[in-house]
Amino acid sequence: MDLNFDNQGYFTIPLWGNLRLIVNDTVIGTWIIGAALIILAIIVRVKFKKFKEVPDTKFQNFIEMIVEFFDGIVVSMMGRKYAKFGNWFFGVFCFFWISNISGIFGMRPPTADLATTFAMGASTVALMFICGARYSGKEWVKDFFRPIPIFLPMNILGDVSKAISLSCRLFGNILGGTIMMGMLYALPWFVRIGPPGVLSFWMDIFVGSLQAYVFIMLSMAFIRMKAPQED
Repeated sequence: MDLNFDNQGYFTIPLWGNLRLIVNDTVIGTWIIGAALIILAIIVRVKFKKFKEVPDTKFQNFIEMIVEFFDGIVVSMMGRKYAKFGNWFFGVFCFFWISNISGIFGMRPPTADLATTFAMGASTVALMFICGARYSGKEWVKDFFRPIPIFLPMNILGDVSKAISLSCRLFGNILGGTIMMGMLYALPWFVRIGPPGVLSFWMDIFVGSLQAYVFIMLSMAFIRMKAPQED
């Protein structure tokens, strides 16, 4: 596994002068994972038309189990009123989970690139602001001036910094695991018998799954803080 951000090529867009679109390992990995998720979604959609009220196939049971489990997490964290956010967070979780474990397939995880994790962290902050403005209105604006107006810059910085916190936590854990696995596979062959498999299971599967779960849980908690409580 190569830890360098080697550019695999680039496209020149003549309409925008000399602007170049750089395609590196992160972009390629993101495209592959995105394509896999789209194909999976199409398959589920086609199968969904054949679903029955009482499940009679293992596939339907599996899909319903995942949906109900994730719906329960979203409702417990955000409340039934905000259950619609589950669609977004389920997609984010699937992307992060596959990205985090993609190292076992020889890929460089897209989440080992700070650009990917920061973009998703920024999306959480954007949802915080949108949710606050839509559901809390004036109270959301007043929160920035509490306890006294002079705290306005610090309150804004506190919310924006959540994007940095979320992105760096995920990025650091996945990059650390990627570096450890890269160093282990660089050792002589007689040292690599056994330990890589155990460490890969721990770093790629367990830690990768845990970090994807932590990201969405923290994101839901941050967004919920900006929304009014249910009656």
